[in-house]
Amino acid sequence: MSAKPALLYIDDDKALARLVQRGLTRHGFCVEHAPDGESGLARIAQGGIDVIALDQYMPGLDGLETLKRIQAIPDAPPVVFVTASQDSKIAVTALKAGAADYLVKDTLGEFVPLLQVAAEVAIRQAHIRKARDQAEAEVRASRDRYAALASEREVLLREVNHRIGNSLQIIASLLHLQANSSPDENIKVALSSAMGRVAAVAQVHRRLYTSHDLKSVLLNQYLEALLEDLRRSTESNRMSRLDLKAEPIEIDPDRAVAIGIIVNELVMNAVKYAYPDGPGPIHVELAIDGGDIELSIADDGVGLNAKTDPRSTGMGQRIVSAMAQKLDAQAERDPTHAGTRIVLRFPLQLSPNAKLTPATAA
Repeated sequence: MSAKPALLYIDDDKALARLVQRGLTRHGFCVEHAPDGESGLARIAQGGIDVIALDQYMPGLDGLETLKRIQAIPDAPPVVFVTASQDSKIAVTALKAGAADYLVKDTLGEFVPLLQVAAEVAIRQAHIRKARDQAEAEVRASRDRYAALASEREVLLREVNHRIGNSLQIIASLLHLQANSSPDENIKVALSSAMGRVAAVAQVHRRLYTSHDLKSVLLNQYLEALLEDLRRSTESNRMSRLDLKAEPIEIDPDRAVAIGIIVNELVMNAVKYAYPDGPGPIHVELAIDGGDIELSIADDGVGLNAKTDPRSTGMGQRIVSAMAQKLDAQAERDPTHAGTRIVLRFPLQLSPNAKLTPATAA
C-alpha cells in the first residue's frame, strides 16, 4: 500500500462526504468526492484511485448500477459498498456483484473508522489478488514456453533420428554392395554380418522417427521390419522360412537395439549352420511371461551335431553375450529342443545396476 492511498467517495450527501474526507485524511488517505455515479465513473477512468466507497441511493445511477459498471473496467479498484439501508438483501446483492465489503453508514460519520479499516483491507486484498494473478500469468507463460520448447525438441529429435536412420541405412547398403562384389566367401559373410548389425540399429531410429512416442519402441513392429530387412539382404532363399511370433511390447530404444542385434546374430547363425543342405524353418518368438520378456530364436536343424566351422571367430557369440548383459539377461540353450533354441529372459523394466560397460562392448 502506498504512503497516501487514494480513496474516491461516491455519494450525493456533500456534508457526509466532508466528514469522510476529514476523518480519512487524518489516517493517511487522500480522499476525493464524486456526487453521483456518472462523475465517479469519469474520475475512475482517469486512473490513480486505489479504493472506492460507494453509496447506494443517488440520483441518476444508483450504487448497484454504478458498481456493475465499475466491475466492467479492466483492473478496477476495489469497492466498499456504503449505504444507510438496513436491508440485508442490498448487502448480499452488492457482494455478489463484486463489492469487496459492505458498511452501513450513519449521518454523524461514526462509520468512518470502519470505512478506514475496510478500505485498507480492500487495498491489501486487491494487491494480493493482483500479485496472484501476475504469478499465475507467469506460470502459464512459463508452461507455454516449456510446451513450445518440448514440441521443438521433439521435432528436432525426430529429425535427428531420421538423419541417423538414413545414414545407417546408407552404410548398410554400402556393406551389402561390397559383400556382393567380393570374391572371397569369408569377406562376404563378415560384411553381411556387419550389415545386419547396422540395419538393426537403423531400424530403431526409423521407428523413433515415425512414432508418436520417442521414448519407446513397439517390439513386434520393429522385429518384423528387421526380419524383412534380413530376408531382402540374402540373395538366395535361405531365409524363406523365417517367421516371427511377437506380442506388442513397448520397450526403451537402447534395449530395442540390443534385442535387434541379438536376433540378427542368432538368425544369421541359424542360416549359416543349422541347415547344411538347404533352407529350413527359423522361428523368432517374443512374449511376456509374468514380469519378464522371453525371447527365443529356434531352428529344427542339426543342433548339437553341427561341426564347428573353422572360419568362425566367435564374434557373434561375444556380441550376443554383451547385448544380453545390457538386457540384464543370459542367453541359454534349450536342451529339450531337437535343433537349436536359444532363450533369453529379461525384466520388462531394466535394473538400475544393469549397464553395458566398455569391457563388455569390446
